[in-house]
Order: sequence, then C-alpha cells, then structure tokens
Amino acid sequence: MIVKTLLTELGPTSTFRTTSPNLLAKVQVSVFFWINHWVGDSAGGVPSAEGQLSGTLDGSARNVSPVGPPRAAVSSHFASATVACRTLHVESPFRPPFENPVFLSPVSSLFQDKGKANMTVIIGFEGSANKIGIGVMRDGIVLSNPRRTYITPPGQGFMPSDTAKHHRSCILDVLHEALMEANITPGEIDCVAYTKGPGMGAPLLTVAIVARTVAQLWSKPLIGVNHCIGHIEMGRLITRAQNPTVLYVSGGNTQVIAYSEQRYRIFGETIDIAVGNCLDRFARVLKISNDPSPGYNIEQMAKNGRTFVELPYSVKGMDVSFSGILSYIEDAAHKMLTSQECTPEDLCFSLQETLFSMLVEITERAMAHCGSQEVLIVGGVGCNVRLQEMMNVMCKERGAQLFATDERFCIDNGAMIAQAGWEMFRSGQVTSLDQSWITQRYRTDEVEVIWRN
Repeated sequence: MIVKTLLTELGPTSTFRTTSPNLLAKVQVSVFFWINHWVGDSAGGVPSAEGQLSGTLDGSARNVSPVGPPRAAVSSHFASATVACRTLHVESPFRPPFENPVFLSPVSSLFQDKGKANMTVIIGFEGSANKIGIGVMRDGIVLSNPRRTYITPPGQGFMPSDTAKHHRSCILDVLHEALMEANITPGEIDCVAYTKGPGMGAPLLTVAIVARTVAQLWSKPLIGVNHCIGHIEMGRLITRAQNPTVLYVSGGNTQVIAYSEQRYRIFGETIDIAVGNCLDRFARVLKISNDPSPGYNIEQMAKNGRTFVELPYSVKGMDVSFSGILSYIEDAAHKMLTSQECTPEDLCFSLQETLFSMLVEITERAMAHCGSQEVLIVGGVGCNVRLQEMMNVMCKERGAQLFATDERFCIDNGAMIAQAGWEMFRSGQVTSLDQSWITQRYRTDEVEVIWRN
C-alpha cells in the first residue's frame, strides 16, 4: 500500500506540529489512502473510499493498515465531501477537516535556525497533466529534475483518472530518484512546493496530497505554486531574460503575458482550446504516436512537408481561436489524404505554419503595446524549433531578442515548481494547510508577484 510505503521511505511522523497531533496525523493518512483509491468517471470523477485507516502517526505509524469493508465511507466528513462534489461540482473535493492547524514557522526564523540565508533548497512536485516530475533547486541551481510521462496508444488521449493512477504508481520512485540525484537529505530541504493549479483535477490532487504529506513528515513549510508562473520563472532563470513579453504555449494553456505592477498580466489568449491541445487532437486523427509526445512527432513529420494546405486563420484582436482550425482539418484530412491531394507530412507542416503564425502575430502586437524588446517562449509547445525560428524572424525585424529553452525545461517538470517556490519562499510567502487545496482553474494573473519590482 502506498501509505505504508511512504511512511517506510520517509520516516516516522512524530514531527507533526498541530493543536491536535493525533487527530491531524490520523486524518492526513486517511486522506492519503482515500485519494490513493480514487474511483472516478471519465472527467476525473468523484472519489470514494475503499477502506478506513487505523492508527496514528506516532511511534506505531509504520504499522498503519486499512480496516473496514471495501468502499466504505472513511468518515463523516469524507462522506460529506463526496456529496458536495456530486451536488456542487467542487473542483477539489478535499478540504482539511481540522481547524487552526499550527504548522508553519515564520520564514525569517527558518533562515535563522538553519543559517542558510543564501543557501535555500526547495523541492518541487509537478503533476498537473500526463507528466509527474520532482525537482530540487538550490539558489538557482538545478540539483535534480527527474520525471515520468504517461503515454497512451496512438489515437488516444489521456484520461484524468488513468493519469492519476500512473502518477500514484511512480511518484515515490521519482521522489527517491530526485533526492538521490541531488545528493541531499530531507533535513537539508527548506520548503516543499507543489502545483496548486491549473491542470487536471485527479492528477493535481494526487501530487498535492503527497507533497503536503511529505511536508509534514519532514516538518517543512508548504507552498502552492501556479503552474503557469512556474514555467515563466524557470524560463527567466535559464535564459536570463530581464523583462520579456512571454508566450506561454502548452497542451492546456495559450497566453501572451507581460509583467506589470506585481502581476503577470494576460494581454491575449486562446478563447477556446490551447494550441497544444489542437496539435494533440490532430495527431489522433492521423494516429500519430504519443511517444515521446504527439507534438514532437508532428514537428518531425512537418520537416518533410512540401505542399502548404490553406487552413482557417483565426486571430481576434489579441486573442486566438484554434477550435475551428481543428474542426476543419479533422473533417478534411481523410478526404485530402485519400485523394492524394496532400500527404500526412504536408498536413503537419501546414497546421504548424498556420498555428504558429497566429501566435507570432499576437506576440508582436503585445510587444508593441508594452514597448518590449524581449520575447520568452515557455510551455511544452515552446520547445518546438519551428515556432522558435518563426518567432526569431519577427524579433530580428523589430530589433528584439528571443529567449527559449529546450525540452528539459519547456516541458512540465518539478524544477520549475521548485524555482517558483524558491521565489515565493524567499519573499515570505507560504501556504497554510487549510489553504493547500488544488484548483483546476487558476489564472496566471491571479497571483501577486511580490518577488519582482
């Protein structure tokens, strides 16, 4: 059982600090077991429990085991949470059932106690989509950054419940690998950061529960990080871009962003689906492999495209729309391929050129509005070399500079969450347990960016 494994791997839990240690400890393990046995529908579903845990997180914690009939309600507050999810469609079914937890020490005292004002180590947990990653950062240095990817057969996407199951199956291995590669012990870590959102509900919740459990096992403060800001801060760190206009492109998000007055302001975005989602769904039409990713395989096929097929081009002011392009090419692909009007490579080439032209246009418009001379591309689609080439042409014409990274840091990873957590932690931000839930909708401009001037 994953709970017993976690307790065995990470040690006894007598370091919990709460007004009611036994109650909090018992609740936390119960919650973890409850999440581990998630049973949901195709949309991520409503969890149901498969058993109740006995024991508390004291000296006998290693012997915690499930009791009670399968699928029984763990406790009354879990039963209430399940009902609330079904009737109110709450995005995160978990809220801590206890009140006034005493958990986080003041950040200043943590620095004083450890004597590490200039040596801050953060571990970051990322699992908002089909990748599970855990990274360790120390003052801008990547100590480790392992990850695993849930890959489905060609023609299929990944369902939230299946993705969460994948994350549960390997998260402890990834955690062990991250610590070993970084060559650090839990005692050397100053803070635990995790992706609070946006993302897919079931995978987010799985990773959040592990992160909060680890934070308490190690007596470390916890920080919930906005996934989008994790991408931005990692991009700024790696490229040394000063104040760029940011193009954030991934499977779940498409935004043009610029910093102003302690917020990352969204100047333009998709009004329907993300550019990465458009590419992924087109890959299913052609039964393109999802290994290592559909977007990467489309990029490779596009290099052999010779004929440009005109597709709908939909820019609406500062915003873009991709759903119409996808619908058109889904309907037309079979006919065009059957009639040999074009090849699969031609379609990949044409789709990339059209989508990326739209992105370059709105990015340039945002640059003109902000008076910016830098562009930073982040997100999984950002490692596409053709997108970087097209953006670089525009930047050169404007006398601007393009910044981008490769798949190590563009694609979802734990180090980016650790880096954003590092910025937040150093600026005095922490997340209390009663606020450490997840949310599938968490906009970039909701976060107060107090670490930037």
